[in-house]
Amino acid sequence: MKTSRRQFLLRLSVGVGSSLVLSGVALADPANTLSETDPKAQAVGYKEDASKVDKAKYPAYAAGQNCGNCSLFQGKATDTYGGCTLFGDKQVAARGWCDSYSNM
Repeated sequence: MKTSRRQFLLRLSVGVGSSLVLSGVALADPANTLSETDPKAQAVGYKEDASKVDKAKYPAYAAGQNCGNCSLFQGKATDTYGGCTLFGDKQVAARGWCDSYSNM
């Protein structure tokens, strides 16, 4: 049986996609990312960009703190988005911040 170019490319794309899933590389799904307007996010002052944290309202914030280096972040520090133990299946921005930040 001879494989056509189209079949080869289709199989290649399926194989690469499967490899990404199996290797743990996750692309952020916009429907699964935490929104700043989510009630749980608002309860802890979550911001997708830590540089936009209201420092008067959240005096515990310090420069350099972000979700990517928080102990609750379930991704790698180099991931753009990752899981957080606070928000279940929702992913947070690694450059984000919330009042539950912990580096312990």
